[in-house]
Amino acid sequence: MIFVTGGTGLVGAHLLFELCSKEKKVRALKRPTSNLNQVLHTFAYYTDKPRLLFDKIEWVDGDILDYYSLENLLSGISEIYHCVAIVSFDSKERQRMISNNVEGTGNLVNAAIENGVKKICHVSSIAALGKTQNGQSVTEETNWVPSKKNSGYSESKFFSEAEIWRGIEEGLDAIIVNPSIIFGPANWETGSAKIFKTIWDGMKFYTKGVTGFVDVFDVVRPMIALMNDENFEICKNQRYLLSSENLSYQEVFTQIADVLQKPKPTIWATDFLIGFVWRAATFASWFTRKPSLITREAATGRNAVNNFNGSKVTRQIGYEYLPVSESITRTALLLKKDMSVN
Repeated sequence: MIFVTGGTGLVGAHLLFELCSKEKKVRALKRPTSNLNQVLHTFAYYTDKPRLLFDKIEWVDGDILDYYSLENLLSGISEIYHCVAIVSFDSKERQRMISNNVEGTGNLVNAAIENGVKKICHVSSIAALGKTQNGQSVTEETNWVPSKKNSGYSESKFFSEAEIWRGIEEGLDAIIVNPSIIFGPANWETGSAKIFKTIWDGMKFYTKGVTGFVDVFDVVRPMIALMNDENFEICKNQRYLLSSENLSYQEVFTQIADVLQKPKPTIWATDFLIGFVWRAATFASWFTRKPSLITREAATGRNAVNNFNGSKVTRQIGYEYLPVSESITRTALLLKKDMSVN
């Protein structure tokens, strides 16, 4: 049986859909308060009978911070997909996020070893990779360097990976994937899906930064392929950067606006303007006592050029990525469909 954490998120929900479509037996971890409607809604994007697949999942309540519950829940499990993580760029959440992501991964690794789990696939991020100084593309071999400029999220993903590497040293076999910015339908108010909703609502600003983008299925399908027995023996205990193309935020925002038939952002958000905005938002949050709408960590580097090379998975197992333009079109059309229903 397969164990999945983070099944209610963008990657996790699509992973569950793929696994259930392949008739895999799946046990998925959730919190008692988790809303599973989004998972069912995700399934409905791709099949006329979402409930049929959804009901194949064995949902279990638990918490990755509770080691002993994990130890019990992993009984009878042969492989794990670890997708859960707190994602935040609020400095107030930094220590909680790092503690949760790192300690939770460590608990999962320990419980997996205790139960004799054969293999694990850990969803990391390009945030756990280093940056190049010479304009060359970042690869799996680009080392992360500690710095005060690193976001709390970056730190949490790097040290979460370190727990996986520790597990490998202790006998666990693993695959690590490092996706770039992932496009796909999810809760339109969170994560990368919010980009589409923000443009739908009307966004005037763009940045000139460049980064990597990848479709959600180009994350979950390579994960499953790498974990398949025919590939696992040659791919195990390695990391795979998953990224289809490097594009500027301006190009991406324009493409999304075109599909949604909304006005394109026309004002360049310079570094000075971005700095002013996050400072003003932070100042305002002192009075409202609500989280800042934009934080320093979220705003930093939006005009920087960072290229990512996701070709390793193509070279090793022949996986071919979907063009980002097709991912944008499909995701934007699903947003339009949801907005027309609402």
